[in-house]
Amino acid sequence: MTTPSEMDPTEVKRVQLQVLISRHRDLDAAIVALEATGTADAFTIRRLKKQKLALKDRIAAIEDDLTPDIIA
Repeated sequence: MTTPSEMDPTEVKRVQLQVLISRHRDLDAAIVALEATGTADAFTIRRLKKQKLALKDRIAAIEDDLTPDIIA
């Protein structure tokens, strides 16, 4: 793998995308675990769900940047 200064912007976005997907998956698991145990208050769960939604939006934006525009 090349150093970050040698990576092209597309590769950087792909790495960022993988990190965001991993965070999204982790938040989802945390929310499910908290809801299953019933140990978290509604505010905490709502905050985590907002973070998860924000990550989903960032993931979608990066995926749109990576997907080439196809002129039909």
